Amino acid sequence: MKRFLVDTIATIVFFTVIASLIELAIAGMEPMQVLLTRAVMIPIMALTGRPYGLWRDWIFRRLRPQGRRSTITTELIAFLSFQAPIYIATLALAGASFDEIATATGAAILAMLLISRPFGLFLDAVRRRAGVIPLATLATSPPASSIERTRPCRSQ
Repeated sequence: MKRFLVDTIATIVFFTVIASLIELAIAGMEPMQVLLTRAVMIPIMALTGRPYGLWRDWIFRRLRPQGRRSTITTELIAFLSFQAPIYIATLALAGASFDEIATATGAAILAMLLISRPFGLFLDAVRRRAGVIPLATLATSPPASSIERTRPCRSQ
């Protein structure tokens, strides 16, 4: 339950701010459309915050990034593959036109390229602050089976 709450709250806080700015400033959506989209998104984020955290952790465990570039690439893969379809569906449900959806999604994907890693870092920081171990961070460490176990030396 704690992981659910932590991932959900982190998701709602981070994306409400970022998405509102994108929809207003870049997509040119009307303030009422933005409010409606954000109102629709809060329950969706409540439903998807933890599943995204699980998805992200799974992608990190599966791809096992080593180094900064592969970690950023892994973050992008996890983020885009999960978030973009949800964002498109939300805009459609909020009544955005095809052109608005295309513009907002294009801008959102560009933003996702920039914010996926900061969100991952934010999520991990919120998890640590709440006393929850960030599993994506653990995913980059070697598996226990590959760690050589040594026995204490015995003096003869």
